[in-house]
Amino acid sequence: MIYLDDNMPFPDVRLTSTEGLLAIGGELSTERLLSAYRQGIFPWFEEEEPVLWWCPDPRFVLFPSKLKVSKSMKKVLKSEAFKITYNTAFDDVIIACSKVERADQESTWITFSMIKAYSKLHELGYAKSVEVWLDDQLVGGLYGIDLGNGVFCGESMFSTVSNASKAGFISFVQNGNYRLIDCQVYTNHLESLGAEDIDREVFLSYIN
Repeated sequence: MIYLDDNMPFPDVRLTSTEGLLAIGGELSTERLLSAYRQGIFPWFEEEEPVLWWCPDPRFVLFPSKLKVSKSMKKVLKSEAFKITYNTAFDDVIIACSKVERADQESTWITFSMIKAYSKLHELGYAKSVEVWLDDQLVGGLYGIDLGNGVFCGESMFSTVSNASKAGFISFVQNGNYRLIDCQVYTNHLESLGAEDIDREVFLSYIN
């Protein structure tokens, strides 16, 4: 396992563990985070842990042309019950995502330091958010990193009412101009929307 200090570059991603863990440590600076995403690496760790950097193989992704929208979701979107906006409430979205309870985690991985780092990336135009509103209340959303090369790296989403985050995600994919959405690791939710595993080398060819 590679232990990083604040100035060390990332090791070759082929040195990951079986689970996809590449390195431990280092700071969550703007430069470090952008360097990570441009190499297919992302941070994922819980409170009280050092920063853990991942690059799993296979990689879970969504090709926009393969997006699956169920008949029920088409009705939801057609009804226009939700108002969907982009980059109007980034901080509110990431804070809401940090409060989501997840069955496989004891604590949030979106720590204060993560919120601060990604908010800075948003100010610089790299981090994007999608907001879903119902009666002027924020009820769902997602955020991630736009690499500027047709790849969007999704980080997290939340929903306080049924179908809110799904509606936001579908709208974002349909209205965006992306070749690939990086979903990082498998979830049933995203598989139902058309996401799939691909070889890490194939994924890296899209971001390089």
